[in-house]
Amino acid sequence: MIHRFRGGTHPEDKKDATRHKPVETLPPPQKVVLPMSMHIGAPCEPVVRPEQEVFVGQLVADSAAQVSAPIHSPVSGKVLAIDQFPHPNGGKVKSVVIENDGRDIPHESVRPKGSAEALTPDQLLRIVREAGLVGLGGAAFPTHVKILSARGKCDTLILNAAECEPYITADHRLMLEAPEEVIGGLRALIKLLEPKRTVIAVESNKRDAAETLRRTLPGKTDIELVVLRTRYPQGAEKQLIKSITGREVPPGKLPADVRCAVFNAATAAALHRAVTTGMPLTRRIVTITGSAVANAKNLSVPIGTPIIDVFNATGGFREKPAKVLTGGPMMGVAQYDLTAPLVKSCNALLAFAEDDMPPSGGDICIRCGRCVRACPMNLLPVYMYMNERKNRLTELEALRLSDCIECGSCSFVCPGRLHLVHSFRTGKQKLRDRPTGSEVK
Repeated sequence: MIHRFRGGTHPEDKKDATRHKPVETLPPPQKVVLPMSMHIGAPCEPVVRPEQEVFVGQLVADSAAQVSAPIHSPVSGKVLAIDQFPHPNGGKVKSVVIENDGRDIPHESVRPKGSAEALTPDQLLRIVREAGLVGLGGAAFPTHVKILSARGKCDTLILNAAECEPYITADHRLMLEAPEEVIGGLRALIKLLEPKRTVIAVESNKRDAAETLRRTLPGKTDIELVVLRTRYPQGAEKQLIKSITGREVPPGKLPADVRCAVFNAATAAALHRAVTTGMPLTRRIVTITGSAVANAKNLSVPIGTPIIDVFNATGGFREKPAKVLTGGPMMGVAQYDLTAPLVKSCNALLAFAEDDMPPSGGDICIRCGRCVRACPMNLLPVYMYMNERKNRLTELEALRLSDCIECGSCSFVCPGRLHLVHSFRTGKQKLRDRPTGSEVK
């Protein structure tokens, strides 16, 4: 029985421009910029110095903090600088800049680790951490930390192959072209977590990918493949758990608290490659599309490649874009500087022409209640918006603003075009900045 999650919406999927285009490999650029913050958690510190020679897959930054993920070079060459550079999430952060020598010489540490079947769970966990794996669906939470939080608690392992955001087809093409990598990584996760039930969850607009994965699985298998109704945000962790198991993750809790663990399909494939080839996370598949893009593509892109270089690899822009996003149109981040690099969390680059932009938003709520019906977290967006506008922080806490997943469903259905998600992000920052113990409203 498939359990529906509450709320959600049905935007046009807009995937036709790239769903049938195989993944092409983008050669490394002349230089890569590696921000020290590409994940949720503590930023890394460089372990290399300017003028030092580095190789493909070599560790260039790490952190002693548990919630962090190391960073590796996608090229061989020389460290040009360690300085502040633009970050796609806004502002500037410390970054390592490496000049590509064009030789693609792998580091001595890049060698096969064996097979998931032959390795112990502790050895696999060490590989996950050392490879710098993070959630590649967009969250960028360190994978080894998620595994640690679920070990001994998880009875259901879910592989998230929903890819519910419009336009994005990166995971879709991965499943069609490298299903053995996805299944291989899932097998490693099964060994790490020992769940009673393992499910691959695919949305119904990717039935060809579901069939490809089904053919890759052995005839007799303990892995279920479930095709879910296409509905946004089906790929959100808590909504996927509800759809597959019927369980609801309580406010402020994690999937492990309801005995579940969810991992993205691309993360599983990256784990398989880390085990079988020894290559850490240095590349990822990215969908480049939108009405301002000359030639939409799916590309395997070296992490740290400047965003403008990725667009140029597709033929550039057919016209000047009115907006550029990293990520999808519902949850993506608008870009102000296209020299910023592509980071681990980026699964899409979208560029939209002026004619494709929605009307400007207003600030008048007509109390229609559509945002309340659409919210998959059972929140009250209209009241969250009103209280954030008036800096009523205590009320924002009572309304569980921190549970908002910023999926954009409320903004999508709002007839007044209110900037709801922007308001909620601002409200969260206000709560973080509030002095401890403050009762300011």
